[in-house]
Amino acid sequence: MSKTYRIAPSILSANFAKLGQEIDDVISSGTDLVHFDVMDNHYVPNLTIGPLVCEAIKETAKRVGGIIDVHLMVEPVDRIIPDFAKAGANIITFHPEASKHIDRSLAMVRDLGCKSGLVFNPATPLHYLDHVMDKVDMVLLMSVNPGFGGQKFIPETLNKLKLARTKIDAYMKATGREIWLEVDGGVNAMNIAEIAKAGADTFVAGNAIFTQGKESDKNRYNTIVGELRASLATVK
Repeated sequence: MSKTYRIAPSILSANFAKLGQEIDDVISSGTDLVHFDVMDNHYVPNLTIGPLVCEAIKETAKRVGGIIDVHLMVEPVDRIIPDFAKAGANIITFHPEASKHIDRSLAMVRDLGCKSGLVFNPATPLHYLDHVMDKVDMVLLMSVNPGFGGQKFIPETLNKLKLARTKIDAYMKATGREIWLEVDGGVNAMNIAEIAKAGADTFVAGNAIFTQGKESDKNRYNTIVGELRASLATVK
């Protein structure tokens, strides 16, 4: 049985002047999720988009079958979770360092009707998962330090992915419940197969999708996403 791989374009790299069309085009090209990066200029040194933008793209994403995957890089996180749940998020992930009570924050996300997950920075240990796996639907490993797009993939992430995969597989074997393992940062057609071999099943790509090819080329997303899929097809 072949493994299911999911590609999540990060709209942080999209053209915001025509965001709805960008989302329509990129999901139509064969991607699975819309990755929505939220930064507050406190937890990370950048300021991006909020729930109003999420609400604005909700109908477009729904129309073309996309899941909105919201990654909260904000502190404190509990205050903003309900806003994104209301705005149309399907998955909400956050950093354990940004919550005073991780179990409670995860439970809040689920109580509001979304799937929940934890995000691990390159130097954040995985032990935060140990007592909350029952409330986690996604584990997201950052393969760059969060805050800015266009950074290079940190190779040590491959070892961390293997550790996370082992934890998730053991939990799935014991419970039968699926947990997605996502990676974000520096993912492209050249390294996505190696990242998949290390254990990831969901891949965030920003610059690798939105900044490649000529904007006048209406098929450029089909080409770029096709290259990512072709690389994943080589994974045994």
